[in-house]
Amino acid sequence: MARGVRIATRRSRLALWQAEFVAARLAATHPGLVVSLVPIVTEGDRIQDRSLAAAGGKGLFIKELENALADGRADIAVHSMKDMPAAMPAGFAIGAALERGDPRDCFVSVHHGSLAALPAGARIGTSSLRRQCQVRHRRPDLAVVPLRGNVDTRLAKLDADECDAIILAAAGLDRLGFASRIRTRLEPRDMLPAVGQGIMGIECLADRDEIAELVRPLEHGPARSALTAERALAAGLGASCNSPIAGYATVAGGSLRLEGLAGSPDGSRIIADAISGAEGDAEALGRALADRLLAAGAGTLL
Repeated sequence: MARGVRIATRRSRLALWQAEFVAARLAATHPGLVVSLVPIVTEGDRIQDRSLAAAGGKGLFIKELENALADGRADIAVHSMKDMPAAMPAGFAIGAALERGDPRDCFVSVHHGSLAALPAGARIGTSSLRRQCQVRHRRPDLAVVPLRGNVDTRLAKLDADECDAIILAAAGLDRLGFASRIRTRLEPRDMLPAVGQGIMGIECLADRDEIAELVRPLEHGPARSALTAERALAAGLGASCNSPIAGYATVAGGSLRLEGLAGSPDGSRIIADAISGAEGDAEALGRALADRLLAAGAGTLL
């Protein structure tokens, strides 16, 4: 087994928190292991003047970390799985899916307590097509304004009155110690989360058996099953960053329930469904739900 491991990570405060969390878990699991971080500024971090969809998609945050794995500058990369494209590139694998944090989105505002409490015409900030779709479906009277940047940047823009409220992933605020900023945690029935939201994943080269052995103790079975079902749903829908889709699986007692959603960017139409089955059939359940959504017309929305 390797006695040292290098973690490729983005330089944002949340990405560094996640990498340091994994580093601490690895060091505690493998006494004597030397863990170091390899911070990288990705193309997604550099582009802040347009939406992620317009700039080229989620892969802008991932490719340069994968390049570091491929050319030997790093051994693993730590990701928020909601940022990962639906299909893994050849030669790469998710070596471990960590226990899920809060999967929900949350409503953050200085002056308003909930999405329902916003007055007509209020500005709500998000650049996520998934969030835009669901917000517009529930509150077509609101003005959705684009909002890019890391968690600190988005909170600063809110505090500077560039918008009246923002929608963020609850797990990110929890991990950075900003839970007190959350006014409302949005239940999945009100805002279905992104595929993989709240789950940290450890990526490595598929043929690095010693690295796979190193990270395997951090694997959380129910999180992996949920992630497998959600990513199979996204792949089955042919999802990209330009696709307003959502997917959320829960696992209990060997059973899995998966909810899925596809919508139009303007929120005028949403198609949603759910499926249940054995946890061991996670991938098949994801594909089956994708087929059901496509049969109901999701393909015309994406």
